Amino acid sequence: QVLLQESGPGLVKPSQTLSLTCTVSGASITTNPYAWTWIRQPPGKGLEWIGYITYRGDTGYSPSFKSRTSISRDTSKNQFFLQLRSVTPEDTAVYYCACLLEDYWGQGTQVTVSS
Repeated sequence: QVLLQESGPGLVKPSQTLSLTCTVSGASITTNPYAWTWIRQPPGKGLEWIGYITYRGDTGYSPSFKSRTSISRDTSKNQFFLQLRSVTPEDTAVYYCACLLEDYWGQGTQVTVSS
């Protein structure tokens, strides 16, 4: 059974960096051809694709987030990470990590941006 679990602060102040971790169990993040994705859902809105990191460590980002986003990984811990810089209240959302190829999703974690 493959499980994904998001973790990180639930409250971030404006202008700071949002940092989240996705811990994967039951599958290796280095397994070909998996790509590991971050997605979010702001309140009252649809899903927004943020970006991904592949099994090789290559990354790709949505143009909407590219300028202030970094996705990285720690293969020794089977984790991958999201950093979203210079956040505003519009970044308030439920953040999900996922493997879309296999439709594996974490349960999501609420992040609120507020002073």
